[in-house]
Amino acid sequence: MSLRHAPFEEAADFTIGLRPIAEADWLEGGEADPAARKDPLAAAHRDIVWGETEGSCPGQAEAAELVAAALGALLEGGDLPPLLAAARRTPDDLVLMEKTHGEWRVSALSLCAPTFFTAHEVLGRALGDIHRPVQGFERRFLTRVVRIFDGLRPGLVLERRNWSVVNSPETFTPQSAPIRARIGDIDPARAGAELFVRVERQTLRRLPRTGGALFTIRVWLSPLDELAGDPPRLAAFARAWGEATADFRVYKRLELYDGLVAGFLRGHGLPTRPGKL
Repeated sequence: MSLRHAPFEEAADFTIGLRPIAEADWLEGGEADPAARKDPLAAAHRDIVWGETEGSCPGQAEAAELVAAALGALLEGGDLPPLLAAARRTPDDLVLMEKTHGEWRVSALSLCAPTFFTAHEVLGRALGDIHRPVQGFERRFLTRVVRIFDGLRPGLVLERRNWSVVNSPETFTPQSAPIRARIGDIDPARAGAELFVRVERQTLRRLPRTGGALFTIRVWLSPLDELAGDPPRLAAFARAWGEATADFRVYKRLELYDGLVAGFLRGHGLPTRPGKL
């Protein structure tokens, strides 16, 4: 999977980073048959990849209508919940957020490319609870994020992107422990092939009729070796790695990969920390 986005070119810290995009650019596509990947996951890991709360069906149906309109096709899902039927047709994971009891909460979601969390863990939870593991989120970002959700206007599509490094080429990674347990088995000479930049491209838009918000997550993966074929992008990655803030490094567990990444960067004549070779 080629890396379409490179957010490390822009930031080495947590940022909200939302920007408006054209509605026509909302769903990126790039996967011929998402259902072929998602259906087996839904069958084998239902609680990990799917969840819905009572009363979420109207919001799900409106979200599905938006997806169908963007794809220019009718959705076929039989007796599936509307959001799940919509998620089968797009590579993106779909998360329905609705405001209940004064807080924005996850009311339904299809999550087939999770980055170390599961549908069961976040279903029904509020924004602050979901992001509590992010260092400083409540202090730095929560009020602003809630204000963004409250102020979303129909027709506006917002996009943000984030990045991390993992030692897995799989998009389905609900648990971190089995993956990180294999880091010690990596031959440093093969770090460029076995370490991957994992990028999440996220979007947010209002559901005009039911008042909720639809949050999408699309995962892109690329081995570090692919960055080596694009020197400016590789240099940007080296800068971001070296300049990443302490909070960012702790949350992303970047220290687990320091030695491997440093060796890879040195092998390409790049600094492993600002101003150092």
